[in-house]
This record gives sequence, C-alpha cells and structure tokens, in this order.
Amino acid sequence: MHLQRVLRISRPRFRIYELGPYMIGLIAGMALFGVPWDKSMWFLIAVFFLYFLIPANIWIYGINDIYDYETDKLNPKKQAYEALVEPKEHLKLWRRIAFSTLPFLLFIPWEIAPIVAFLLFLFFSGQYSAKPIRAKGLPLLDMFFSAWHYVTTALFWFLLIAGPENIGWMFVLAALAWAMAMHAFSAVPDIQADKEWGVDTVATLLWGLGTIFLCLLLYLLAGSIAFFYHWILGLLGVLYIALMIVALWQYKKWTLFSIYKIFPRVNTLSGMVLFFVVLSRLLG
Repeated sequence: MHLQRVLRISRPRFRIYELGPYMIGLIAGMALFGVPWDKSMWFLIAVFFLYFLIPANIWIYGINDIYDYETDKLNPKKQAYEALVEPKEHLKLWRRIAFSTLPFLLFIPWEIAPIVAFLLFLFFSGQYSAKPIRAKGLPLLDMFFSAWHYVTTALFWFLLIAGPENIGWMFVLAALAWAMAMHAFSAVPDIQADKEWGVDTVATLLWGLGTIFLCLLLYLLAGSIAFFYHWILGLLGVLYIALMIVALWQYKKWTLFSIYKIFPRVNTLSGMVLFFVVLSRLLG
C-alpha cells in the first residue's frame, strides 16, 4: 500500500483533532509546572508531536476503515469524500498501522500515568471501531469511546509534566462533553444510511432532533464550565450552542452535511483559541 494511499486514509483534514488536544495538554502542564528545559524531554515532545500529527490518525481511521467496509461500500460519502478500503488491502493496512504506532511505545517515559494514558488512547480509539467491543455500534457508548480518546491524548503529556494529582476534573468533564457532542452531531447526516444498513448509533437511537438537542445540552455544559476557566472559552461555547440552535431551527431545510463539513474549521478555530488562552497563562 503506497504512502499516499495511507495518508489519505488517515484523514488529513482531521489531523488537528489529535494534535490539538496533545498540544493543549502539553501547554497546560507547562503552565502549572514550568517549561521543561531538559533536552531529552524536548526530544520526546517532538517524537509524540509527530505521532499525534499522523500515525495516531493512521491507527484510528485505518482500523475504522477495515472494520467498516461492509457499510462503507454502500456509502457514497466514503467513495467521493473519503477513502474506501477494499478487503484485499486490509492486511497491508494492518501492517502500516502496526509499523506506524508500535515503535512509539518504546519512547514513552517509564512512568505509570502517561503509559496508562497512551494505552487508554489506543484502547478507546481502537475499540471504537474494532471488535470485540466495537463501541460505534452501541448507542451512547459510541460517543463515550470517541470522546475519551481525545481526552486521553490531552492527558498524555499533562500527566507526565503535572502528575495525576493535578488533573482538573471539571475541565476534563467539559472536554468530554464537548467531544461527545462533536461525535453525536457528526452521526446525524448518516442516520438514514445507518438505519438502512442496521448500524446503531446515538443518532439512530435519538433521531435527528433528539441528537441535536443532546448536543446542545452537552455544549451548554462544556461552555458553562469553560466560562469559569476563561470568559473567551465561554464565548466559544456560545458559538457551538448557536450552531445547534440553527440546526434545530432549520432542521427540515438546512443541509446538515454542510454544517458537518465546516466543523473541522470551527473546531480548529476553537482549539487555537483554547491553546492561546492556556499559553497566555503559561506566559503569565
């Protein structure tokens, strides 16, 4: 399997989704405990920056495309907007997945907290699509697994720098709520196709309006918690809440896939704002 093919499978437009939490967790740890000037630490920061930029997405979306083939082949979005991985490619893709992730295990510092965080990232992101759990086919559990693998990415470096005793659990709750809402909304455009193919998701359970309303509540929770951390983050919550209100209001007219397509840009903007808010605290 050619590198270009593997990179397309890794969803380049979604790379910021893993890299963003990684950088936020790193900067948040530095804001609490200062910048690690040790050269070996900066080497590890660069190594895992590379991992969460590309290989992590090969792990997530490669496993997803292998286990989703039976439904993906019936989904026009996969052929026109993403990449359909044929069964004859699966073994080669498994090799690329293993080769792009396993070597990084050797670089994890020998401390229990970051090791657990990294393994939980692999577990939640892998078992979201893979058997035996395949959480993506279990309504409500699907968005829980999806959300936790983003949170564990952020916790990876934070735990290494700050330690588990310094985790702000309310902020973790806000991150979980935001990520669960993001996942749930992304499932809404696929409701009809998922129903036809017998795929159970949070969106097929609650249908469109119910799922969007759940997203509204989750963004309200995340935004409310974030507001107490910094008022600018509260404004970001208002942005997401406004998008959900528009989606509810225009549900019969609005093309939800259009909102789905702009979400990477909105999430990138939000991640940048969150990053610079945390960075400003680091810089005093």
